[in-house]
Amino acid sequence: MMGLDRRLFLWGGLSLAAASSVTAKPRVAVNVQTAPALRVVKIAPETREGLDRVSPVMADFVVRYLNTREANPAIWNYEDGLIWKGALDLHSVTGDQAFVGYVQSDLETRVLADGALAIFRPADFNIDGINSGKVLAPMWRLTGQERYRRAMDVQFAQLVTHPRTKDGNYWHKQIYPHQVWLDGIYMAHPFQVTYGQVTGRPELFADTVAQVLSVERRMKRADGLYVHGYDESREERWADKDTGHSPHVWGRAMGWWCAALVDIYEASDGMDADGRAAIARVTRETLEALLRFRSDNGLWYQVVDQGWREGNYEEASASLMIAYALMKAGRLGIGDFADDGQAAYQACVDQFLTPQALNGICGVAGLGNRPYRDGSYDYYISEPITPNDPKGVGPLMWATAERIRA
Repeated sequence: MMGLDRRLFLWGGLSLAAASSVTAKPRVAVNVQTAPALRVVKIAPETREGLDRVSPVMADFVVRYLNTREANPAIWNYEDGLIWKGALDLHSVTGDQAFVGYVQSDLETRVLADGALAIFRPADFNIDGINSGKVLAPMWRLTGQERYRRAMDVQFAQLVTHPRTKDGNYWHKQIYPHQVWLDGIYMAHPFQVTYGQVTGRPELFADTVAQVLSVERRMKRADGLYVHGYDESREERWADKDTGHSPHVWGRAMGWWCAALVDIYEASDGMDADGRAAIARVTRETLEALLRFRSDNGLWYQVVDQGWREGNYEEASASLMIAYALMKAGRLGIGDFADDGQAAYQACVDQFLTPQALNGICGVAGLGNRPYRDGSYDYYISEPITPNDPKGVGPLMWATAERIRA
């Protein structure tokens, strides 16, 4: 790190000095044009042309972002998985091996020859830790390397003993007992369904369907939107004593949810038809509800249903995830959503993307813990906006791949 301009980087909201005393965080350059390159990703001219057709700054931004971002060296974590999935999604529509090489360079020291995941911490029972496992099956197919197939077994082993609610849903984390967050459906279930496909275990898809329907039953509101979290114990201060609901509809939570649904549907191709029909129905109803809450600019707010309130803002990661889900649902035949998805994607690119940064991203939001996050409106709008956060850039890449595919 010697000689680097400290103003160029955010370390999980900490200064570089403070970060040295905690788990290492990946660097996020707030300006990808001036940040020093940490690697060299070179895309083909035809790839650049394809990316620039959706936005004249897209190719340069994506390449600079990949070249200036460092994956977390200390823990197998969901944010890296968002970017790795984005790179593989772009490979799937361009055929450019540079994107596979990018992912493989990060996985070289993280997925060992015997399939061990060097920095995976299954004993934490953190559902977020499953997300990066989504890239293992495509990397196995793309490279033929058996370590990726073995690593899927290592990844899935956490879910075998992961604590569950009485309804059968995975706890969000061991430190958040009896709680289900929409985030967790995205983190675990597309991987679980893919693992069921690879291993010939259809019961894993059935379990995913049951958990999705449990979320629908427990967390869906009368307006078709979903609350961020549910506490079956009703012990958290944020939990309604009658319903267990958290107080508000957070934009990115809705993004996680609808992205999970379309990814589950795609991963379950050829599996139980009734289960797939249930996933398709929940997806359609969710997207139809979200379309009723678009802003005048065709985007979605940090607190989705309260766009008129002071301090609320159109949030990039939620809008990009929803645009991705709309386009993908249209492509998969779930509903007539493609045009709305493309319009939302274009609105995101026009409003948030510059050559230097993807702006408008809520850095993080959650429930409980210390300092206590009470799920209030004031809490959600108080969280800092973080340019180039992977929770926005990953979805930008997924959505861009869907837009190119259209």
